[in-house]
Amino acid sequence: MDLVLDFGNTSIKVACFEQDELTDFFVCHELIPIYELVQNKEPSQIIISSVTKQHLPLLSFKNVQVLNHDTPLPITNEYQTPKTLGVDRLAGVIGAMSLFPQTNCLVIDAGTCITYDFLTKDKKYLGGSISLGSQMRFKALHNFTNALPLEELDLDVDLIGTSTKTAIQSGVFHGMAHEINGVIQAYEKQFGKVQTIICGGDAKYFESMIKAPIFADSNLVLRGLHTILRYNVSVQ
Repeated sequence: MDLVLDFGNTSIKVACFEQDELTDFFVCHELIPIYELVQNKEPSQIIISSVTKQHLPLLSFKNVQVLNHDTPLPITNEYQTPKTLGVDRLAGVIGAMSLFPQTNCLVIDAGTCITYDFLTKDKKYLGGSISLGSQMRFKALHNFTNALPLEELDLDVDLIGTSTKTAIQSGVFHGMAHEINGVIQAYEKQFGKVQTIICGGDAKYFESMIKAPIFADSNLVLRGLHTILRYNVSVQ
């Protein structure tokens, strides 16, 4: 069994893989459940992706890899500033590659930010773009004006807002939907056939609004981390 740990700012995603199959998944906020899992299941390999230092006590485990910018990858990274690139973005495109090999892949991660990342069919990561996520847009409208209230996403909001509340909700929701569709169309115009994969906490809000064929996978980054783990085991 392989163990994949993705440390975010507020939570830890924990996934167990047997071969290439995800067999167990949970989210926790402290290390105790991870210690218990390691003791009970004795994983053969562990990979950690972390944006904090919370993972440091786990480095005492055997066969632990921490994903960083020097980790060997099964793709060619053509990003001009690789040390500033979030490793979760790399894991996302590698997860897409594992699902759709030899295919141009556009990964859209709709979370705190919306990130767009592109991997060519010959395994070259070209980069992408970063945009504001829904909560950042709502907070910007509220914090940088004197009168606009702080609102939240509403899936049922009409295109035409008939109150300040619904006008804000419409602007954010439909603005993001049109942005996502526009970016997909731009990639398809430049690269031809593109497989779009969407993930992230806000993905569920926009799946039905995307005009192009898409594949939704909430565990995409975890799959990518596991692919990176197995690649590094194979080249050791």
